[in-house]
Amino acid sequence: MKIGFTARALVSACALGAAGLLALAPASASAHPGHDPDPPRGPRATPPPALLYRSGTQVRPHADAPALPRLSARSWLVADAGSGEVLAAHEAHRPLPPASTLKTLFALTVLPTLPARVPHTVRPEELAGIGPGSSLVGVAAGRTYRVADLWRGVFLSSGNDAVRVLAALNGGWRATAARMQEKARALGALDTRVLSPDGYDTPGQVSSAYDLAVFGRAGLRNADFARYCGTAEALFPGAGGPPYGIRNTNRLLTGADGVARYPGAIGVKNGYTTEAGNTLVAAARRGGRTLVVTVLNPRAGGGHAVYEEASALLDWGFGAAGRVEPVGSLDGRRARPGPGPSAVPVVAAAPPERRVGWAEACAIAGAAGMGAGAVSLVTRGRTE
Repeated sequence: MKIGFTARALVSACALGAAGLLALAPASASAHPGHDPDPPRGPRATPPPALLYRSGTQVRPHADAPALPRLSARSWLVADAGSGEVLAAHEAHRPLPPASTLKTLFALTVLPTLPARVPHTVRPEELAGIGPGSSLVGVAAGRTYRVADLWRGVFLSSGNDAVRVLAALNGGWRATAARMQEKARALGALDTRVLSPDGYDTPGQVSSAYDLAVFGRAGLRNADFARYCGTAEALFPGAGGPPYGIRNTNRLLTGADGVARYPGAIGVKNGYTTEAGNTLVAAARRGGRTLVVTVLNPRAGGGHAVYEEASALLDWGFGAAGRVEPVGSLDGRRARPGPGPSAVPVVAAAPPERRVGWAEACAIAGAAGMGAGAVSLVTRGRTE
């Protein structure tokens, strides 16, 4: 790993509107790039209220509350990101494979340890062990990348190759998994068992709708995390050639592939594996209020159902404001409840780089004789 800072690179995250720059800070302090907003502290959390452990759907509506949408997901949850109040949930603590939504915990654990501008030349051994069919951003051995480039590969393309390199810089695959497990416990996410930091199908690796909502909420309080997960399009360094365009695979953020972009969407992370099915942690902001939802493995409606059901939950959550009693809290299993994000977004400090739009990315790729596949290098195989 080469420690030092380089001149301005041509690779930059192009945010969708202002969403890529939104970061939600604790009420008492602004979020800072690279700062862990919620370090481990205090003894192990006490057990959560029993309500969220009950089977079936849990909701406590007032007489004027809107009806919950009909959903097919095996597990889901909708919560207020500011207060941490869970507005409704279905099988909130059911252990299920998380797929690439587990990358939210990976980012929470590793982001604070690696300065974004540090360059690193990838060694072949750092790319060893990537699971067959993994989604890749195109990291090449022998190529030098900045840490920020690799994070864009993780958040936008769900690149398991980028995860492998970042984990190597963080002490290795097993050490990273162990640190992720410690971080989950510190956040009160006791359903999660980490065996593969990229979320690839591994026997025994599970999380829950509750835990993933905890990770999404915590990520929104970190300026770097919020900026990356809210970035719709960016350029990624080419292997021996010019940079190429990548697009966020979270369709609620981009409105791609026939999925309508959700108004006010600010992230967080989607996933897919054979065992997990489609999974999604999503967040949106409306009228000074931020909601986070988790949807795991819809069993009807095809590949877009995870986005449709998340959109329906967000609509319900915004409509249910003040019309339901909480059924639990995302702080419910912590010894010391963490502060939620304030209603006022904090603009994360952007790196001094030239920002390049999607159209320009395509033009660069076309001038270099690169095909459309290179402009959107997202491998939709076993994982996403």
